[in-house]
Amino acid sequence: MANRTVAPPSGLPAISPSRGEIGSFDGRIHPAVLEIGESRSVIQSPPLRGRWPAGQRGACRAFLTAMLFLFSSAANADTLSLKPFKDDLFAYPAALSSGNNGAYTVIDYRELRDINARDEVPERRVHAQYVDTGVRKVQQDLLLKTDAGNLRHVAVGKTEGAAIIVLYLHGQGGSRKQGVDDFTFGGNFNRIKNLMAGNGGLYLSPDFSNFGDTGAAQVAALIDHYAEQSPGAKIFVACGSMGGELCWKLAARKDTGGRIDGLLLLGSLWDESFFASPAYKRRVPVFFGQGSKDPVFPIANQEAFFRSILTKSKTYPTRFVRFETGTHGTPIRMADWRGTLNWMLSKAP
Repeated sequence: MANRTVAPPSGLPAISPSRGEIGSFDGRIHPAVLEIGESRSVIQSPPLRGRWPAGQRGACRAFLTAMLFLFSSAANADTLSLKPFKDDLFAYPAALSSGNNGAYTVIDYRELRDINARDEVPERRVHAQYVDTGVRKVQQDLLLKTDAGNLRHVAVGKTEGAAIIVLYLHGQGGSRKQGVDDFTFGGNFNRIKNLMAGNGGLYLSPDFSNFGDTGAAQVAALIDHYAEQSPGAKIFVACGSMGGELCWKLAARKDTGGRIDGLLLLGSLWDESFFASPAYKRRVPVFFGQGSKDPVFPIANQEAFFRSILTKSKTYPTRFVRFETGTHGTPIRMADWRGTLNWMLSKAP
């Protein structure tokens, strides 16, 4: 069956999470659901998951060196760089320390400043200066029919001929609506929407059946469809919380592992099988953002996994940002989309 995208009859309802928790929108109660909250008082933790254990000869040489320099310069000149969007408001707070030649950074996160002062209603509505809702003009709630099943998703930006594609995969209890809420998580989803729309890109926030092989097949079909519509686009997948299960499964698949250009793990988990994946063999950049007080996925395990990547290859393109005192939802609020994606664009295979 060929993939086909159609718009559903109804628009996208507004989202009104309680205390910043993004849950299911079908009205039913989900047992053992992880609701992504930002303050320590609103986090509900399912059982910990993750898999832990990566003369003429001289003239010829000079000529080849010169040619390699020219090809390298041309390639760098063609590298996309995202234009700014409210960079002054979304810049990281002060760095407390760094290591691994700048690949590891500890950021001074403070709940009173970064939630209470930033939000008009803490964890529910950011102050107006952080958002530009005009981007809704290029936002569509769509349905993709595939062999893996029907996939509802929100698309923001160019559905054809995009220069860059970014997907956000929600955690347990979430839906496609989490990734397009303009006002929660400090306006950071509004920022990625505007960054894509303003740079000829496409942002996708899908629903999917589960965090197993079926869900991975559905997201893979979504990627395949839009990659065909934008064959020159670089593709990056961001995964929040349990969505990380899908990030690692996509990396392991032959199709998506050979197609995606970067992974962003936001308050998420680790998977040692990544070292055997097509994505790892292609040296796909990996970004980790984690709160130091995350009770769901302990930061010590995620940091150890990050360092194991560098142990296997000191030059592997990976970065880790630790938000000191941050909790489970902190990286979704605080991650610098533009800085991270521009770094990934410069390192993408």
